[in-house]
Amino acid sequence: MNSFLSVQNVSYVYHTITDETTALKDLSFEIHEGEFIAIVGPSGCGKSTLLSLISGLIVPDTGSILLDGKPLSKSDKHIGYMLQKDHLLNWRTLRKNLTLGLEIQNKITDENLCLIDYMLETYGLISFRDTHPDHLSGGMKQRAALIRTLILKPDLLLLDEPFSALDYQTRLTVSQDIFRIIRKEKKTALLITHDISEAINMADRILVLSSRPGTVIDNIPICLTLDSEKTPLTAREAPEYTGYFNKIWKELNRHEGL
Repeated sequence: MNSFLSVQNVSYVYHTITDETTALKDLSFEIHEGEFIAIVGPSGCGKSTLLSLISGLIVPDTGSILLDGKPLSKSDKHIGYMLQKDHLLNWRTLRKNLTLGLEIQNKITDENLCLIDYMLETYGLISFRDTHPDHLSGGMKQRAALIRTLILKPDLLLLDEPFSALDYQTRLTVSQDIFRIIRKEKKTALLITHDISEAINMADRILVLSSRPGTVIDNIPICLTLDSEKTPLTAREAPEYTGYFNKIWKELNRHEGL
């Protein structure tokens, strides 16, 4: 199977006037179309740097990143980036927040406006379309942030700890919602998380990074035995769940822990 995203021997160094810090070193992995991949690793191992490289915000010092077989600068595929914070604008209504990316890209069309309303209806936010973000719960804001990203029809979705600002109960509920949205929309997704449970619950495969400079030290396919469809909540019931958790926990502790 051909890879959709290929990261090969990538290294990146941050430079200051007096020092330099190697964030990533000789890092390689591949993602196939339709896969949901999670990346875990010790704090400061370069996970967010990796997403910045894949999104094209920064360029690797060495190595290559290919999207559908082409360098990022030449690929016609689109990347969506969902950040830790929702970054909704409080002076715009929810619906107006969702049109912002379309406005910037000059893609306001009747078709896209209908798509926004369809997604608001599908994902339980249509009654809040004229509400301002400061009147929405944290979970609603994160669902809205994902819809805003999906409206631009990305081929690859990058998720940078999108649930980290939520309380535990809301985090479980929202991760369930967002998992179902991503599966329904059949998106290829890459999730960065500190939460081992979250990675097991959501991903088809987990990449474990070493401490800085980050490189891939394990590649773990997740295969769970379940009586029903896998979701972030049902995954915890699988007999394999504890084994995966302990394996990843031990691997991370060998590399300075979380």
